[in-house]
Amino acid sequence: MDVSYNKLWKLIIDRGINKSELRLLTGIGTNTLAKLSKNQPVSMDVLLKICSRLDCDISDICEFIKD
Repeated sequence: MDVSYNKLWKLIIDRGINKSELRLLTGIGTNTLAKLSKNQPVSMDVLLKICSRLDCDISDICEFIKD
């Protein structure tokens, strides 16, 4: 099963935030941001930080894709 963060990128575009601003807002590192950009798995802690700062639910930022 793969993960897609396309919903996250759409959400930040809709809110007028770029990836660098997202990184600063959430306190995530550049390596983590790179993993998100490549649709690679990240920790639940990272996803919770993003959801907390963007005031959204986890289903608003990612989805699982069946093989």
